[in-house]
Amino acid sequence: MRDKAKTQRHRRAELTVIVTGAAGFVGMYTAQRLLDRGETVIGVDVFNDYYDPALKAARAAKLEAQDRFRMARMDIADVSGFAALVKASGAKRIVHLAAQAGVRYSLENPFAYERSNLAGHLSVLEACRHNGVEHLVYASSSSVYGDRPQSGEGFKESDAAVEPVSLYAATKRSGELMSYSYGRLYRLAQTGLRFFTVYGPMGRPDMAYFSFTKKIFAGEPIEVFGQGEMSRDFTYIDDIVTGVVAALDHAPPVGENRILNIGGGRPEGLMDMISTLEKAIGREAVKVYKPMQPGDVSRTFADVSKLKDITGYTPEVPIEVGLPRFVEWYRGFYG
Repeated sequence: MRDKAKTQRHRRAELTVIVTGAAGFVGMYTAQRLLDRGETVIGVDVFNDYYDPALKAARAAKLEAQDRFRMARMDIADVSGFAALVKASGAKRIVHLAAQAGVRYSLENPFAYERSNLAGHLSVLEACRHNGVEHLVYASSSSVYGDRPQSGEGFKESDAAVEPVSLYAATKRSGELMSYSYGRLYRLAQTGLRFFTVYGPMGRPDMAYFSFTKKIFAGEPIEVFGQGEMSRDFTYIDDIVTGVVAALDHAPPVGENRILNIGGGRPEGLMDMISTLEKAIGREAVKVYKPMQPGDVSRTFADVSKLKDITGYTPEVPIEVGLPRFVEWYRGFYG
């Protein structure tokens, strides 16, 4: 009987995944996808007030209503607390999505990035090192590539990532380098995902598509930076989560820190994004054109062939479909 109970505990641990940033946008959807396929998920989130706490609470409530989920309200930079959680869970896989997001906010609050993106990432690495974690998937960012306005091809993982134009980008690249060293030193298998612009229902209010929607509904002017000439590789949340979970299921060899782009695979012009929103909302935006903001980049474009080769990843939702879905959610959530 004792051996049987031990075996059952081991099987439960194998099906347990820790998701940091679980009250965040990508974190909530990732946790839900794992729950949907029968796994047990422990979410970790500090619930800061970087944006509307009510939105984070709504995401958390959706997860906490389910039996195989529990939320730990915790700062990942709490080294002893996070390590104790990982040890007690017995989890062998972690999806690390907690971070201080936002490029412009880093100009005002740089030490928030130092704590979450540097100290927090190191805390996660240490917990993995000392508790037998077999695969760590963590969020990096397309911002590590810097500004490449003239590039006609998708950004490749082999491209240089040595000229970050924001502190946010610098911290995400630093996380990749820390992970590389831990992989070599401690034989930890890791996958770093360079996210390109993620959007969709329950998304982040600081993102342009979200703030534009709010202002267009309110009849307020929107500020169009870069004179409207910027482009982004917009990636719908369902496609992102499909890639995250597929990456989790395809661990690299022990000791390897594998870097993968995860995006939509094509750049969309900022003005095309605005036009799509206007059609979905049924109202034209009042536009105020402004120059590029410090820390912004002109263009992002993911080459996702490496992720596709490993997992079969193929993004499916274009902005003509995804943005109207977001607008429909926005109407329902905010009335």
